Amino acid sequence: MLGIYVIIMEEKSKGKKTPLYRFIKWMVSLFYKKREFIGTENIPSEPCIIVSNHAQAHGPVTYELYFPAPKKIWCIGQMMRVKEVPNYSYEDFWSHKPSSVRWLYRILSYLIAIPSAYLFTHADTIGVYKDARLRKTFRDTEKALLDGYNVVIFPEKPASFNEIINEFQDKFVDVARHYYRVHKKPLYFVPSYNSPALKKVVFGKPILFDADRDIAEVRAEICDYLKNEITALAKSLPLHRVVPYDNIPKSKYPYSKKFKTDESVESDLPQMPTDE
Repeated sequence: MLGIYVIIMEEKSKGKKTPLYRFIKWMVSLFYKKREFIGTENIPSEPCIIVSNHAQAHGPVTYELYFPAPKKIWCIGQMMRVKEVPNYSYEDFWSHKPSSVRWLYRILSYLIAIPSAYLFTHADTIGVYKDARLRKTFRDTEKALLDGYNVVIFPEKPASFNEIINEFQDKFVDVARHYYRVHKKPLYFVPSYNSPALKKVVFGKPILFDADRDIAEVRAEICDYLKNEITALAKSLPLHRVVPYDNIPKSKYPYSKKFKTDESVESDLPQMPTDE
C-alpha cells in the first residue's frame, strides 16, 4: 500500500494527467451521459467564478467531465490527502447512518482513501481548507484565474435555504476581494443550476463584485443573489426531481415546482437518471 501511495504522490508532482486517470475518466463518461449546457452566453469572456448547486456527486462529476471551457474546481482538501480521507469522509458522509451499520462505513472510509486521493489530485481541482491552509487555496485560485481558468465552486452547507438549494458558506466571496486588491480587476460570479434528472446545466446572469463596499454586505448580497437565481433557474426548467446537497433517500428528493398530486401527474414526472 505504501508503494502505491508513493507512486500516486510522484505522479501528482508531475502536474499532468496520467494514463490511468484518463482511462478512469473515459470509463466514467461511458456510463455518465453527456450534459446539455444552456445559457453559456452568460459566462463572461474573462475568467470568472461559477457557483453551482452541489447535487451530491453530480456537480463535480459533471463539471470535470463535460464543462466546455477551461476550469478548476474547488475540492475539499481533506479528500485529496490519504491520511485525512477516512475521518473526513466518515464524518461528512456517513456519521448520520444507523449506529448498527456505522462500523461498515468506518471501514469503507479507509478503503476509499487511496482511490479518492488519486482521483481528486489528478482532476482539475483546487484543494480547499478551513484552516491556515486556506491561504494556499486563495493563491491557487488566483493563479488559475490569471492562467485563464474559470473557477467552479459548490458553496452549500448543511442548512436548507429552500427546496432547490442550501444556504452558502459565504467566505468564498473573499476570493474576489483579494483578487481585486492585487490585480485591480473585479470578478464576476455566475450562477449555475445542475439538473441530473434532465441532464441539463443552466447558467444565469452574473453579478459583479463591488470592491468599494463593506465585505460583509457584499458577501450577503452576492450569496443571496446567487441562491435566488439558482432557484429561478431550476424552476425555469420542466418539472423534475432535485438532487439535494444532503445525502437522503432518493424517494425524498424534492420536486422543482409545487403541483397537485394525482396519479396522472405522477406518471408524467421525469425519473431519476440511471447514471447516478
